[in-house]
Amino acid sequence: MTEMNPVTAYTDGDVDTNDTTQRSLESMAAERYSRRNAMFRGAGATTMAFMGTSLLAACGDDGEGGSIGGAVSVSAGSSVATSAGRVVTLTGTVSGNGQDAGWNQRTGPEVALMGSGATVTFIAPAVAAATDLVFQFSAKPLIGEAVTATTTVRVSPAVLGFTAVAHSLSDVAMVPEGYSVTIMTRLGDPIAAGVSAYANDGSDADFDKRIGDHHDALHYFGLSASGTPDRNSSTRGLMVQNHENITETYLHPAGPSAAPRPLAEALKEIECHGVSVVEYVDGGNRKWTYKQDSTFNRRITPNTPMSFHGPAAGSAFLVTAYSKDGTAGRGTINNCANGVTGWKTNLTCEENYAGYFRRDAADDAKRTPAELASLRRNGITSRSGNYSWSTASSTDTRFTRWNATITGAAATDDFRYEPNQYGWVVEIDPYNPTSTPRKRTALGRFGHEGAFVRIAAGQKLGAYMGDDSRGEYLYKFVSNETWAAADADATDRLAVGDKYLDAGTLYVARFNADGTGTWLPLVYSPTFPKRPASGTYPEYTFTSQADICVNTRFAADAVGATPMDRPEWTVGNPVTGEIYLTLTNSNNSFRPVTGTNAANPRSYNDPKGPSNSAQTGNPNGHIVRLREDGDTTSATTFKWDIYLFGADSTDADPTNVNISGLTTANDFSSPDGAYFSRSTNPSGQINPLMWIETDDGALTDRTNCMLLAAIPGHVGDGGAYTVNNAGNTQNTFVGAKATAANLRRFLVGPVECEITGIDQTPDGRTLFVGIQHPGEGGSYSAPTSHWPYSQDGSTPAASVRPRSALIAITKNDGGVIGL
Repeated sequence: MTEMNPVTAYTDGDVDTNDTTQRSLESMAAERYSRRNAMFRGAGATTMAFMGTSLLAACGDDGEGGSIGGAVSVSAGSSVATSAGRVVTLTGTVSGNGQDAGWNQRTGPEVALMGSGATVTFIAPAVAAATDLVFQFSAKPLIGEAVTATTTVRVSPAVLGFTAVAHSLSDVAMVPEGYSVTIMTRLGDPIAAGVSAYANDGSDADFDKRIGDHHDALHYFGLSASGTPDRNSSTRGLMVQNHENITETYLHPAGPSAAPRPLAEALKEIECHGVSVVEYVDGGNRKWTYKQDSTFNRRITPNTPMSFHGPAAGSAFLVTAYSKDGTAGRGTINNCANGVTGWKTNLTCEENYAGYFRRDAADDAKRTPAELASLRRNGITSRSGNYSWSTASSTDTRFTRWNATITGAAATDDFRYEPNQYGWVVEIDPYNPTSTPRKRTALGRFGHEGAFVRIAAGQKLGAYMGDDSRGEYLYKFVSNETWAAADADATDRLAVGDKYLDAGTLYVARFNADGTGTWLPLVYSPTFPKRPASGTYPEYTFTSQADICVNTRFAADAVGATPMDRPEWTVGNPVTGEIYLTLTNSNNSFRPVTGTNAANPRSYNDPKGPSNSAQTGNPNGHIVRLREDGDTTSATTFKWDIYLFGADSTDADPTNVNISGLTTANDFSSPDGAYFSRSTNPSGQINPLMWIETDDGALTDRTNCMLLAAIPGHVGDGGAYTVNNAGNTQNTFVGAKATAANLRRFLVGPVECEITGIDQTPDGRTLFVGIQHPGEGGSYSAPTSHWPYSQDGSTPAASVRPRSALIAITKNDGGVIGL
């Protein structure tokens, strides 16, 4: 109705009694577009990439109304354009004696308005095509109905929204302009009440209550305000991080002592390995700190009790003096990449465990031929073991267990099978600090880099795993049970793990020359093929599924899997389900010009440094992606191509080496870590961002290791390609070329580091990244890096030792990282 105020003669013109001719908000917005068509004409994704934060100026459709005390008018500002993930600020203005000013959304994908009154902000949502969002600003006169005005925000699909970071050899973590770095948990930081600050001079002990070394894979598990699991919390959570290895020289006052090792030194080194669980808190506006005395904090080290589950549990292969029935063990070591389950547990993966064990020369004569073959195939051949821990004591089994030499009459008398207790995927419940981690033997034993878990409604769980050694394989485990959504919020999370991770089918991949692939089952039966004799290996006959799980590499050999160039991290696109596998590199001894295959097609020389020292084989690595036939985890066939080839763009052969067309803004070498943004924010929706981390030695004469952001396409978006390796041709399948729009360098790390470990908060507004072993080539007396003390641009004293650390990266305007 029309309302008249006899005192002010005010007519509320926003109300019309004739509903047959009343104009809609959409028609008014359309009229405004016709008036401002110059602004929007051609405003596509390229334009959006340069607009950044959108500020609405004080102009546009005004509303006016009268009141006691004078006229009131409002303005909602001009219509603007932006892209997904950007911060948009809505600023309204009120003239006159208005009150209760505020904003609400009228049309378009729903967003959360942050703030109140005349100025609010929101994050532009993910969209598949340019989409209009209409917002209304209103204020009320002293008497009468609210006066309103509208404005429109046109949102385009997500684009990379930062300037590529240049090559860098500096001792800082370099990020794009508009971003900030916060140093979080570092080597030695205390995570229990009463533990002293880290002195960083080699004198510190108690590493079962401190952050470990060599920060690797990580995951942020949300916590509610009351301390219960909350997968959507972006302000409080538990950071679970692997500690893969140590830089031994920096852990002791004057470096490590020679063997026999002092017990205290060996214990410190052992406890620096494993996993940490630490509570992180946002103090407001993404100002992150960690809570030293949180009851959730926990260290899981090589001395932490474990239990075995699945086909190998209780078998003779796992019997030791500590676990006489083969169902228990101690600890986890060389934890590299990870995995996350759909029921809120963490999977940590044991990679290069083999080198920690010692076997004396006399041991060979005491072994069966099958045992000797297994030990060699899994790399347990050292006569001292990494760091010589077994020499620290002749009686304390925390140290003697690293000697796998047969010394007793039976397996229950020594640690001959202790190496079999490692090389597994380990499930941890981060929310229950008293729980015992479980080793999931159904997923096989090898140099586990990671275990990406794909869960899809109505399908069985799939876990994709790389074996990080040259010439090893890609594996998949498929559960017997179909995913039940109710399990996502179960309180006994490790029991859910029993359901999905202890029974299923383990497969290994064969990549065919025609761009197809086959998953080969590793399931024991009397007809399962023998591993044929080759080189120094005799023929190997499998006796049980436990045998296949313990000797998985032999089983993969037996069925004819495709040897790959160091299969590392596996990740999945949350929208398409496509799986990506990073292949870090290979040297000429394994990948000569006559030894390529379709999935590993290059063999070349990438000369390094002023001396042009040869780097032959596949020194820069590549990334393979695959799509399951039928898009189901239980598929036994797939399609594949090579998404990206690493290369030094400055001097690489553009036809046969730099096949992806990299430039100095996005070239990389030795891809290792990989990650897709979470599907809970715009960077993980529609066409999600992929993040690529490097562990490089080939390109480090030009730049330190790095993190890149990508918007990948899909399997098959390139085509067939022929590589000429010094006259030896190899046919393969490649993805679309890299461009500035779909691949950019986001971060370059400090000196001699590896970039590894990555996750983000559910809202996408904080990115967590691990910086591993900065200054690894130095010594306690002459460190080659001083990071993180150098992060602020200062010059620390020459004696300051570097520390592995986790960093939190935020966007200064509060937007989604990368967009």
